[in-house]
Amino acid sequence: MATNWLSPQEMAAWRSYIEASTDLMKAIEKDLAQFGLDRGDYQLLAMLSESEDQQMRMCDLADSLRLTRSGLTRRMEGVLKKKLVTRIQSTEDGRVAFAQLTPKGFDLLKTAAPHHLESVRSLMIDLLSPAEIKAFASGFNKIANNLAAE
Repeated sequence: MATNWLSPQEMAAWRSYIEASTDLMKAIEKDLAQFGLDRGDYQLLAMLSESEDQQMRMCDLADSLRLTRSGLTRRMEGVLKKKLVTRIQSTEDGRVAFAQLTPKGFDLLKTAAPHHLESVRSLMIDLLSPAEIKAFASGFNKIANNLAAE
């Protein structure tokens, strides 16, 4: 079976993605650092803020963050130490634990969110036309669905 090499246009797209995504994530990290957060911390706080009672079961949070349970345990260490999140044991089932956003975590998120939004807008969203944003979302949804099916 012959190798199906990338065309020059496909190779340019792939390399652009690799380089731009790496640089974009570094820039986002740099912008969040002023708040003592990294991307993972910010995403964790944002997910909890959007959840009912600002809490999620640890296993559900791990799935949402695309982390293993041990990966979530490591991710939680920093936000627990900073008292941005608290861990709560279920009163109904001792095997179930919840992560809950603290008032301090919510206040930090409210402070960081406008700056993070401005970074996302200036570094990506505002550079793209509505058609490009739609194509971008459609393409990455296809990729995500394909990966989820594997």
